[in-house]
Amino acid sequence: MAIKNRSKFARDKRRLADFSKSLAHPARLAILQTIAEKKECICGEIVEVLPLAQATVSQHLKELKEIGLIKGEIEGNKSCYCIDWTRLKQFQEELNSFFQNLNQLKKSQSENCCS
Repeated sequence: MAIKNRSKFARDKRRLADFSKSLAHPARLAILQTIAEKKECICGEIVEVLPLAQATVSQHLKELKEIGLIKGEIEGNKSCYCIDWTRLKQFQEELNSFFQNLNQLKKSQSENCCS
């Protein structure tokens, strides 16, 4: 079972995988970019900017909020969102660290591996 196997991996690997999965859809990337381009929290305008149905946008927002990349508040009958810049920076640092580690391992690998 996938859930049992997932728990066998280190917590930092699971968290990095979850962060990566949250960005693994072009709509979520576009939503993050749309929110980032605003100077303030964005309320409802995402549907007007992107070629997606309200239900689809809501599902993607839910995924981004669950992983912590965005924060949301209810204002009247609208939900307003902004990027959690601290969390985004944390993800960026973890991802950079992962790739730096891979590059260090590459240096110790034979040049003709798999070629």
